[in-house]
Amino acid sequence: MPASRHRIPLPLYLAVLTSIVALTACGGGNSDPATTAAIPAPPTDPGFVDNAPIPDVPAFVDNIATNQRGDARYATLATNAGVRVVARFLDLWQPLTLLVDAGVSAPANGTFPAVVQSTWTGVPTDGTPNGTILNSTVLNANIQYVVTATTQRTQAQADAAYYDDRRGKGYSVTDGMGPLTAAWRSAAQQTTSITSIPADATTTLYNDAGNNVGVGSTSNATFGKVVDLLNTMGNNASTEPAKRFYKYARPFRWSTSVVVDPTLVPAISTTPSTDGGFISGHEAEAMRDAMTMAWLVPERYQEMASRGLELGENRILAGMHSPLDVIGGRMFALAATAANLYDPANATLKSAAYAQAHSALEQATGTSATTFPAFAHSATTATDRFADYATNKSEFARRMMFGFSQIESTEAPPVVPKGAEVLLETRFPYLSAAQRRVVLKTTEIVSGYPVMDDAEGWGRLNMFGAADGYGAFNGNVIVAMDATQGGFNAADTWRNDIAGSGKLTLQGSGTLALAGNNSYTGGSQVSGGVLAAASITAFGNGDVYVGSGGSVTVATSAPLTVAGKYTQLDSATLELDIDGNGGGRLRVGGQLTVVGGTLHVKFVNGYTPKAGDTIDVIDGSGASVKFATVTVDGFKAAPVYSSTGVAVKLSAS
Repeated sequence: MPASRHRIPLPLYLAVLTSIVALTACGGGNSDPATTAAIPAPPTDPGFVDNAPIPDVPAFVDNIATNQRGDARYATLATNAGVRVVARFLDLWQPLTLLVDAGVSAPANGTFPAVVQSTWTGVPTDGTPNGTILNSTVLNANIQYVVTATTQRTQAQADAAYYDDRRGKGYSVTDGMGPLTAAWRSAAQQTTSITSIPADATTTLYNDAGNNVGVGSTSNATFGKVVDLLNTMGNNASTEPAKRFYKYARPFRWSTSVVVDPTLVPAISTTPSTDGGFISGHEAEAMRDAMTMAWLVPERYQEMASRGLELGENRILAGMHSPLDVIGGRMFALAATAANLYDPANATLKSAAYAQAHSALEQATGTSATTFPAFAHSATTATDRFADYATNKSEFARRMMFGFSQIESTEAPPVVPKGAEVLLETRFPYLSAAQRRVVLKTTEIVSGYPVMDDAEGWGRLNMFGAADGYGAFNGNVIVAMDATQGGFNAADTWRNDIAGSGKLTLQGSGTLALAGNNSYTGGSQVSGGVLAAASITAFGNGDVYVGSGGSVTVATSAPLTVAGKYTQLDSATLELDIDGNGGGRLRVGGQLTVVGGTLHVKFVNGYTPKAGDTIDVIDGSGASVKFATVTVDGFKAAPVYSSTGVAVKLSAS
């Protein structure tokens, strides 16, 4: 026999460059007949791409400059963007109207008659509210929530409420950084004078003499741009115009059953006529700072968003604000943060701040761009109260609604404000601005809740949910990741339960893991990079098609189900992380077609099979099943093909 014949690989693999492929199944000593089958086509392209149109209303990001603190006395719906953001409060409450609202011009000296100025907010001494209740059910529930919260609060909650009231908000929310908190505060040179609760706090008012967000770039070369950006986020972000327009009192002025935290009694204003409750200024500033920090360090995105809402709840526990006050503050904060991040004038600053944040924090924590994300989540709940994902998710949802029932249609279409996509700019650097808008659209809360159905859509944005990726695939969703850019470009996880009839296509070189209870039906196509299954329903109810150069990884706690067909072409890779209890195993409900490529089996979670074992790894039937290469970590392995799937027989390496 000529020597050249000895170089022919056995068993023989014949790939015909037509749509028909003939394969001879072999391995494990089986006597498998040759079979013939057509290679299935990729999942059908839906033919359109989902979008989130900009609402046809004046955009806050274009009109933030109208929200001027100095013009607060004259703010109206027509003239002030900050007032408009929370305009649905007018469904519940009609404030007394200033003369200027009726068309009376401001006097030349800028001062209205005393009778006008005295009616802007609060409850007058005669007990008559400065407005008319339009929905007593909602507003009564709003105050009763505070009564219940303040009469049942624990000492720990009271202490947290004191710190969040008296400290600078920018300093307070920094502890949402968890393991990065100390490094952040040191780099920012943040200080606070409120380090404990004084014994005489019930009779003496203590104000924070610290520097809130820290020291700017003029005196802080390594982190000053971060501080500069945080300070810039306050541009045109005063809540005073909204407070003066809506004239809605703080909860303790509505009900004597509200128990203000005794340590905060000295902080109560002695002039009710200038002490409005709606909207919460503390929550607006805190959420603004928290979302800016989330933008700067998206590795802690959800934790920082959670910290922003937590401070808002602490305002309720303090007895200083009602749930609607806090909801309004949250909505305004998202709008103000987006507007300032969206402003082209801040583009250079935000880019420099992002770079400084990562450079300084990585140096301070002894990490690199590769190890930093893991370090950011390295603490336990003993030292990082935001360490538990499920708790954060549940608490975030609760704090968005505070138990209110829906009072209008629950089926209004989603609305995404102009510019809101910038809030996800660093969280999803591999998505386009249009795609980030769709992420916001497919993750926002349903309609019908009090105040939150504003015309632009700020009230329904769910920033925790949005940070987990798409909530639905509608149309063709093409994701292109570049691992060479590092960070989320290299690896990301989407944890939402993805619905819809659309199709996912992954391109590039990064790794995208799907971890939700997914039900999308349009299928998944991997043209490049790694599509990883981190849940047993990761790939929804459609086909999975792994093209040349693409990879699929199954790292699940139970067998992964592909409801439709599974197709793998030559030069593609399937990795199965087998745990011995069903995890990492692939089950294919439709046709199983493998015409080459690699099968890579890993044993994880302490599972240690032995030489001689035969391990079932794929369940499914198909006319054409053969991998060009089979590797099993720690062993030599031979594939065993059968009419019901694929196994690997192990031998000593």
